[in-house]
Amino acid sequence: MIYVTLVTSIMLIQLFVFDIKAGMAREKGGVKAPATSGDETYERRNRIHLNTIELLVIAIPSMWIFANYVHALTAAGLGIVYIIGRVIFSRAYMSDPEKRGTGFMISMLPVISLMFGGFVGVIVSLVKSGNL
Repeated sequence: MIYVTLVTSIMLIQLFVFDIKAGMAREKGGVKAPATSGDETYERRNRIHLNTIELLVIAIPSMWIFANYVHALTAAGLGIVYIIGRVIFSRAYMSDPEKRGTGFMISMLPVISLMFGGFVGVIVSLVKSGNL
């Protein structure tokens, strides 16, 4: 489980970096709170940050469930793929938002695998234990 913990930490650090970049873009672009528009660079950074939060809410619990009921090292590996996908997503979004799809899919597919794989792992565990 130490690798799952390490990958979770990297996911959180990545989110923090996206947060800092969005905040810096807000200040540089002169976007005064509570506004969330007005400067294209800030809007892109903010969308990267918000989209990462939206996916991370599913990714982290799914990774831990998968690790507990299926296989921890596989869960950590899928988490690393997610992280790489987020980097690709971020870079593509900043250069041309229309090209963000590849990075999005690279980060989404492992999350889907973790979510459904973990669910199946829990069901199998319940069946084997006679509790379902």
